[in-house]
Order: sequence, then structure tokens, then C-alpha cells
Amino acid sequence: MLEILFVLGFFFMLLLTGISLLGMVAALVVAFAVMMLGGLLAVVIKMLPWLILAVVIVWIYRAFKQPEKPRYNRRRFR
Repeated sequence: MLEILFVLGFFFMLLLTGISLLGMVAALVVAFAVMMLGGLLAVVIKMLPWLILAVVIVWIYRAFKQPEKPRYNRRRFR
């Protein structure tokens, strides 16, 4: 919600200062791209502890699980 208010405020401030429509569209595209990258970075930082925890759990699980040995080999009986 805050991002939408920022973009609308940005648009209206450009409109009030007399920037052309093409300049406003270009500025909105750049602002959208920067805010999208910032949002994705925030999500990655927020999820990083859970991702590390998942990797550690899988690593521990694989360290303690022994591979199963096959009971028979089909090729041997041919």
C-alpha cells in the first residue's frame, strides 16, 4: 500500500512541476523498477534465515541416512 502511495505522490509532484508526459512515464518506469528490486531484496533478506535452516536440516538428514542396499540385482539372473 505504501508503494502505491509513493508512486501516486511521485506522479503528482512531477505533474505539478511541469514535467512532460513522456518524462513522467519514464520516471515512473524507473521508480517502479527500483522499488521492485528493493522489494525483492527485502523478501530475500526476510526469507534467508528460513532458507538456511532448510539447507541445514537437509544436510543433517542426508548425513545420518544410510543409502539402502539393493536386495537383488536383476542383471545377475539373466
